[in-house]
Amino acid sequence: MENKTLLLEIGTEEIPAHAMPGILNQLKTLAEKSLTEARIDFGAIKTLGTPRRFALLVSDVATNQANVETEKRGPSAKIAFDKEGKPSKAAIGFARGQKVQPEDLITRDGYIYAVIREQGKPSAEIFKTLLPKIICDLNFPNNMRWGDLDFKFIRPLRWIVALFDAEIIPFEVANVKSGRTSRGHRFLSAGDFEIATAGDYVKTCAANFVIVDQNERRDMIAAQINDVAANKNGVAEITDDLLEEVLYLVEYPTALAGSFEEKYLQLPAEAVITPMRDHQRYFPVKTADGALMPLFITIRNGGKEYLDIVQHGNERVLKARLEDAQFFFNEDRKKSLAAHRDKLKTVVFQEGLGTVYEKTERLVKLVEKISAMLDVDATNAIRAAELSKADLVTGMVTEFTELQGVMGREYAKLDGENPEVCAAIDEHYMPRFAGDAQPKTTAGKILSLADKIDNIVATFSRGLVPTGSQDPFALRRQALGIVNLLSGARWSLSISAIVELAMDLLNITDKVGREKIQQDVADFMRLRVKNVLSNSTRYDVIDAVIDDVDDVFAVTLKAAAVEQFLKTPDATKIIQSFVRVSNLAKKAETTDLDAELFKLDAEKVLYGAFAAIKVAADKLVDKKDFLGALDVLKKLSTPIDSFFDSVMVMDEDLTVRKNRLALLKSIDNLLAKIADFGKIVQ
Repeated sequence: MENKTLLLEIGTEEIPAHAMPGILNQLKTLAEKSLTEARIDFGAIKTLGTPRRFALLVSDVATNQANVETEKRGPSAKIAFDKEGKPSKAAIGFARGQKVQPEDLITRDGYIYAVIREQGKPSAEIFKTLLPKIICDLNFPNNMRWGDLDFKFIRPLRWIVALFDAEIIPFEVANVKSGRTSRGHRFLSAGDFEIATAGDYVKTCAANFVIVDQNERRDMIAAQINDVAANKNGVAEITDDLLEEVLYLVEYPTALAGSFEEKYLQLPAEAVITPMRDHQRYFPVKTADGALMPLFITIRNGGKEYLDIVQHGNERVLKARLEDAQFFFNEDRKKSLAAHRDKLKTVVFQEGLGTVYEKTERLVKLVEKISAMLDVDATNAIRAAELSKADLVTGMVTEFTELQGVMGREYAKLDGENPEVCAAIDEHYMPRFAGDAQPKTTAGKILSLADKIDNIVATFSRGLVPTGSQDPFALRRQALGIVNLLSGARWSLSISAIVELAMDLLNITDKVGREKIQQDVADFMRLRVKNVLSNSTRYDVIDAVIDDVDDVFAVTLKAAAVEQFLKTPDATKIIQSFVRVSNLAKKAETTDLDAELFKLDAEKVLYGAFAAIKVAADKLVDKKDFLGALDVLKKLSTPIDSFFDSVMVMDEDLTVRKNRLALLKSIDNLLAKIADFGKIVQ
């Protein structure tokens, strides 16, 4: 019998746009797992969704479960049959328990086995319980209950379509019975409509003004936006996050342009774009050279009728937002950015950790110390630190919180501050989200590092170390920002030293508490370094270099050097030699050795080779030239092998033994400055 197409559509009230991608991924995963466990063969799985529905469409679904044959082992053959070879009571009882005939038992390896053959059931029968289970197994961050039902879901269920080709799969969830009736667009369609077969789902929805395939809808939206912008001689600024959000706000998209008064272009561009994009979900339009135009593009959930009315309504809403922005900007500019700073004394940073003003005072001292560590002029970084949070108390940022840092930058420019100071005020928040850029200016990098370290240490001091998915202060993102900043800037800085300074400035005096914070920060950073390296580095190489992440940049260089070294000839042999040293070095109690005690040629040669290269290797390590250091250290491989072939390390003479172990420990300590080679998979 030919395979069929399975359709499950779950109709609801409007679902929050941000939740839809996760729901569709979860639905696909559940379907794959459920069909596989049910032994039902299937082809491609697609999940489709709009604000009011999400659907599962599976092609080439087998009409029956696969048959299954299993074997159950019974008693030994010796007790399963009597002397005449007839089944004993033990065999008969075993056969009865497995629901097979005694004569069907087989003997193998001295035991009897029952072969159990289970005939596959019709898939349509299985779907009666499998599909409602998939619905009930969906998890959501926020659930709703309605009526007197115990059933919880992201939004109230309104309809369910369940078809196996043309056959309805009957079941009921939350008093909603499955069928073939779906619902069209709220305003454009005639209302409910029937789906003849599962394979007709997409085109039947489209005929009722529902573009159910989100990929098709995304392409339509992007194409329409670009066409409308081009007709206005502009270029639409389409960001992935806004496009994804708008995608799940509409079922039948139509793009249209609106305009606003040119006087608002006198505001900083972000002050216009933020209300437009983040509050109204409009797409800005710019000229070819990047200047903002007095235009916007929005997506209507409907057709092309009465677009002038829709346009006018959107323009009125945006005008009110831009009027607010203009008012707050004018009020803010009645005094300088620096003059706003004093009001930070009324804003709490974190519970028990003082005000934001006090935080800026800590940042001033931190950037001064970090600048000294880097041997760079601290002037701009200090000024940026002083002004870094001043815009938080301005009217513009109070109303449009997304503009923190941005308005600080713009107000600083208007005040005539140094351009690097202005940039740093904005940059110190970077990266604001995954994939965001890193600070570009030196002052911005230093201030960003100081701010993130202060945030992490302050939060950890309250015992709020992120666990599981809980990270309300976005510390993981900030720690990743530190890792990428240090490696990108090629800065060798001691994280523990900066943490020590941050704890001093936070007046954390308890010794045990300070030690715990240092350990927590080190563990936290280690996971972030591992995360960054995993994108391009072998897992065993990461394990070999990740033990000490105090100097993040050095760790990234070590990983790159070891991975490159592993590609060289004889790398495997050389590392095996290093590992032999490491294994015995663990038994050493000291690195104090006496060259006069070396009597055998092999140990003299190894000691001589080690003494000859140690200084050079240390210098290369100090310069962070880890590949060069490995090129020097590999010269120890041959004398190491000769040493182990000729010398009994664990000599009966305790003095000789300790001296030989001290030599191995000294070599291992030098190797460990680069990596723990015992963790490299050969």
